[in-house]
Amino acid sequence: MIRPALAAILLLSLSTALSSCGNTARGLAQDGRDTSHALDNATHRVLGAGSKK
Repeated sequence: MIRPALAAILLLSLSTALSSCGNTARGLAQDGRDTSHALDNATHRVLGAGSKK
């Protein structure tokens, strides 16, 4: 009785841990895309300001 319960608890905790890792990886990928877009926009603003002179 104890072994199946222990196995179920272990499986649930492992599932939660893997889900957390997946969410972190998706969040880091989204942050990278957002940073890239922000840098691109800033570059275009700087280059556009220089060309107006």
